[in-house]
Amino acid sequence: MKEAHDIIRSVLVTEKASLLSEKLNKYVFRVATNANKIEIRRAIETLFKKKVSAVNTAQYAGKKKRERRADFGRQAHWKKAIVTLAPGEKIDIA
Repeated sequence: MKEAHDIIRSVLVTEKASLLSEKLNKYVFRVATNANKIEIRRAIETLFKKKVSAVNTAQYAGKKKRERRADFGRQAHWKKAIVTLAPGEKIDIA
């Protein structure tokens, strides 16, 4: 079984993520690309001790990058999880 710290990579703090957390009680995390929704739910519940009501995920392809050469490099592919907490629950991300 995967550890919770291996599944949840970081918290995404953007304008859209902060609006989601304030208005809809949703929090955005960058997660491991091979993690599924059940593993993400368990990781959030163990790390933050909060009740999760829903998990939505999205895969993002890494962008092509070129620096001073003709050949291309690539940023890593990544996955985003939008976690909805149960009513009354709150995570302090400050």
